[in-house]
Formats: sequence, structure tokens, C-alpha cells
Amino acid sequence: MNGSYLYIMQGFLFREYIPELDKRSPFERLLEIFLELITYTSGDVDEALDWLRELDKEHRLTNDDYTIEDFIEDLFAKGYLQQGGDGDGEGNGGGSSISAKTEQAIRKNAMEQIFGKMKKSTTGGHRTGQAGSGDEPTGDRRPFQFGDRADQIDFTDSIRNAQIRSAGGEFSLHEQDLEIRETELKASASTVLMIDISHSMILYGEDRITPAKKVSMALAEYISTRYPKDTLDIIVFGNDAWQISVKDLPYLKVGPYHTNTVAGLQLAMDLLRRRKNNNKQIFMITDGKPSCLKTKDGYYKNSFGLDPVIVNKCLNLASECRKINIPITTFMIAQDPYLQQFVEEFTEANNGKAIYTGLGGLGEWIFSDYERNRKRKG
Repeated sequence: MNGSYLYIMQGFLFREYIPELDKRSPFERLLEIFLELITYTSGDVDEALDWLRELDKEHRLTNDDYTIEDFIEDLFAKGYLQQGGDGDGEGNGGGSSISAKTEQAIRKNAMEQIFGKMKKSTTGGHRTGQAGSGDEPTGDRRPFQFGDRADQIDFTDSIRNAQIRSAGGEFSLHEQDLEIRETELKASASTVLMIDISHSMILYGEDRITPAKKVSMALAEYISTRYPKDTLDIIVFGNDAWQISVKDLPYLKVGPYHTNTVAGLQLAMDLLRRRKNNNKQIFMITDGKPSCLKTKDGYYKNSFGLDPVIVNKCLNLASECRKINIPITTFMIAQDPYLQQFVEEFTEANNGKAIYTGLGGLGEWIFSDYERNRKRKG
């Protein structure tokens, strides 16, 4: 044959599906479930273990080689559980309580669930979009200018430029050959996260406080590992507002409270005034309208409709935040249409953002909004 032809036929090759084996130890598998249960029980170890035993009966999580009792022994041996509380009202009195190691594990677990597995960065910050002598490469290049640092020079591109200019002659590197890796300035940010702990956060058969806690723990862990120069203050608000620490988040519970949004905003503004960063913001997670004010005579409460006295006070504070360049992002996790009136007026007064989200998308929204943060001139 004078000519030859090669015919290639494309098709599919089918093989038996073999699921990937879970290489984790029995302790590691149970620990993931236990950390989730501890979040739902607000740090109550006995209740979490009762739930774990029920799940074991229904789904056969353990076997004779490794039982729930073995798992509990390992929790103590590995430092995840300790005897008694720590004196701050956490734990179960004289029973068992979770340790600081468990608190951190819960935060990391929440971050992985919501934000995905992220690599720790030794330098953290928020891009400003301003090119210059910064600390994060943009991928762009520019000619060398007097004052540029040596560590900004892209020597690969610079040598290539010199070779092209030399055109096979004697190689030499001149100033005009040098190229600089363009970088962006980074800005640190100060954030106050406000969490509504009014009674409605567990009403109507929907647990809204647990997703709010998980998002808060994930955000706290994310900031501490990705943006160590940033600050995060956490406020809870019911009839009053008070600041809590990150380690308090697993134990957070809803109280028989109304919603004193005014007290929360006032405390948030006080905290941010003390921060030196120009870039300041407030995230507010809530499921209802403001229904409470604290006065010199006690509490002024009104759970019916939108009380103009309370609403106007909130709008005034939103305007004050706008004047001092503190944007407020409101994450409304309830779907009641009548609440949109207040949220929209509040957002307009502040020139902030309003995000109406279900519980499932809360973490993604907060994460993306935090990442979009930019440096603002105060």
C-alpha cells in the first residue's frame, strides 16, 4: 500500500466503582461528629454524648473493637475533655467540660465546612486595588524606576530583555532591561460582628442560632489564620448588648430576650472608635426587627410591628456610622417580607448593604463580603 491510514476510535472504558476508603481512625471519625454535636448543644458534653450514643444505635458508628466508651476515654486522654467546668459557667459543673483544645477544633471544623480548607498565610491583608510598593504580587510588570527595591525585580524577565537587546553579542544587564513585579498595598481591617440572641432565633421550629455561631467561629478562625493583622470583636444583643470572646462562642445560647439593636450598634461604635485601622465595618446577623430600648426608667419594649421610636433611633445610629465611615452589612436570615421595610431604610441611612439569605448561604455571603473589603480613607 502506498498510503496508510490510522483510525482512532474514541469510547468509554467502564470499571467497577470502588469508593475511596476513609483512612481516618475510628477516633477521628467520631471526633468530627462530636464537634458538630457540641456546637448544637452549646458546649453541653453530657447531652452531646447522649446524642452520639443514639446516632451509634441507629447508624452503627462503632463496633466491638472500638466503642463509644473507648472514644470517651480517648477524649480525656487526648485533652479534648476535662473534669468539671472552668469557673466561667462553662461545662457542666462537676461533670465533664470541653477544653481549649476542643474549642479551637470546633472553630477549625466550622471554617472547613463553610470556607473550605484554606492554607495559612504568613502575610495577610485585604487588597486595596492601589498599585505601588505593597506586599502582594498582581501579576503585572513595569519598567524599573529609581527607588524600587531589589526584591521587586523580576530577574527572569530582566535577563530575557538583556539577551534580546544584546542580540547575540556580549551579554550585559542595563537599567532599562530591569522589570519590576507590580504589587498591591494591603490594608488591615477592624470588624465588629453582631449576633442576635433574641428568643425568635429558636422560634417556629427553626434553629437559627447554631448556624450563626458556626459562621462566627469560622470567621474568627479565618481571620486569625489568614489576616492576623485584622481585628474581630464579637457582640451579642438581646435586651442588652455585651461583648464576648471567641472562646465563648461554642457556649452561646438564645435567651428570653427582645431585640435591642440600638444597644448593639452603640457598643459596636464604641469598640471601633478604639481601633486604629481606617478600614472599619460592622456585620449584623439578625432574624427580626428591633423591639427594645433601654431607658433610664428601664426597658421600652414593643414586639408588635415597627415601633417608630425604636426604628428612628436605629436609623439615627446608622446615619452616624455613615458619617464616620463605618459601613454596616445586615444579614437578614428571616424571610418575612414586612421586615424588609426596616432593613431597606436602615441600609439606605447607612449606605451599607442588606443581604437576605437563608441559613445555608449565610457563611458564603459573609466570607465573600469580608474578602471584598477594601481600604477606605477615613
